[in-house]
Amino acid sequence: MSTAAPQRPAPASDPRVRPAPADSALRRILSGNGTVTALAILLSLLISGLLIIAVDEDVRDAAGYFFARPGDLLSAAWAAFAGAFAALFRGAVFNYRASDATGMLYPLTETLTVATPLIIISLGIAIAFRAGLFNIGGQGQFIFGAMFATWFGVHLHLPAGVHLLLVVVMGVLGGVLWGSVVGVLKAWTGAHEVILTIMLNYVAVNLLAYLLNTPVLRAPATTNPVSAPLDRSAMFPRLLGTDFRLHWGFFVALLAVLFTWWLMQRSTLGFRLRAVGANPDAARTAGISVKGSYVAAMAISGGLAGLAGATHVAGTESTLNTSVAGSFGFDAITVALLGRSHPVGVLFAGLLFGALRAGGVTMQTETGVPVDIVLVVQSVIVLLIAAPPLVRAIFRLPAPGAARARRAADPVTQPAVAGAAVTGAAGHAAAPSTGVQEAAAAAVADPQAPTTQPTDAAPTHRPHEQKGDAR
Repeated sequence: MSTAAPQRPAPASDPRVRPAPADSALRRILSGNGTVTALAILLSLLISGLLIIAVDEDVRDAAGYFFARPGDLLSAAWAAFAGAFAALFRGAVFNYRASDATGMLYPLTETLTVATPLIIISLGIAIAFRAGLFNIGGQGQFIFGAMFATWFGVHLHLPAGVHLLLVVVMGVLGGVLWGSVVGVLKAWTGAHEVILTIMLNYVAVNLLAYLLNTPVLRAPATTNPVSAPLDRSAMFPRLLGTDFRLHWGFFVALLAVLFTWWLMQRSTLGFRLRAVGANPDAARTAGISVKGSYVAAMAISGGLAGLAGATHVAGTESTLNTSVAGSFGFDAITVALLGRSHPVGVLFAGLLFGALRAGGVTMQTETGVPVDIVLVVQSVIVLLIAAPPLVRAIFRLPAPGAARARRAADPVTQPAVAGAAVTGAAGHAAAPSTGVQEAAAAAVADPQAPTTQPTDAAPTHRPHEQKGDAR
């Protein structure tokens, strides 16, 4: 019978003692990517606020007599800061100064309208990112989807549901074709996707300009580079009536979010794309076709970009012109980075950027702040998202896994852990195996029950007996 002395509990200062659950949860939250992203957005807004204060005329006038009346400078700075962001809120979320419900809700509907194509194209960029591809060609794929959708929406006359579905499908097909070119060249020639997509953007932009000056896309009764309006049967219906531009394409964006989540998290193809993006050599060793994954990733990415182009033309613009793509293709890269290439993150990042673009116009109109300040906010967000250690250093956040690495590198911890291992091994050798005791007790309780060999007990058969049993 073993008389091993009970082990004393480790002191509170022992580095082996795990932190309290609340402290551990707080540390995980503070070191998570979500916290870094939220603080990056907050910091970018503060930096843009400082720029707004710096360019305000009242602030500069008050700075001229700062030492005489310093309070005037602080009041002017706060008025400029609060006024600009209040105008941004009224133009993007809720206009509390409006006299009717339509005017109050119009800013929110504009945010959703602007965010609709941005969310869809950003999902395509995010899929390429997860597959290890940097797709800069969202602009060109957006244009191809818009061109395909416009041609079928103008030159065909079909029933409403069929016509709209055909326009959407052809927009997706146009994006798939343009994206697949990059995937094929990347897979079979080794050309870099960044160079390919940038060059194909120029091809798409100039091809659009050329076709808008030919009868293929140009409206018959004009010489301007603009297409004829799409048929009413090819347009998305308005969601809240004719007073708002918001259309049913917003639900297409939500369906695209669900599709992307299912594709990347629940489907075999999504697993292959993520495996190739994480380690192409390991994926190839596991039997995954890296070339096929590249083509599939770029085809799906281009298809979503083409869907964004079709949704934008058939929902908001109704005509095609040379500036139809705007900056959607390049803003999508920022949105995908801000959303960490996750469908839900991309959804909220797209809504944020839609609010910035919709509210920037109101901010410029009411306060005189240049709308380019929105570009500054977006640029600073990208800068901070690309440098998480900078955000953690500014806000004194713990790095992911810092506590574990510190405990592993602590020279005091190693002897203590080694001593605990030796003590545990000695106690295990001195005391009978728990598994043996349980097996013996079970045999006494039920003699007819088959006896099983415990996993931690030594084998009782000799080698020649094992061979005989095998025979």
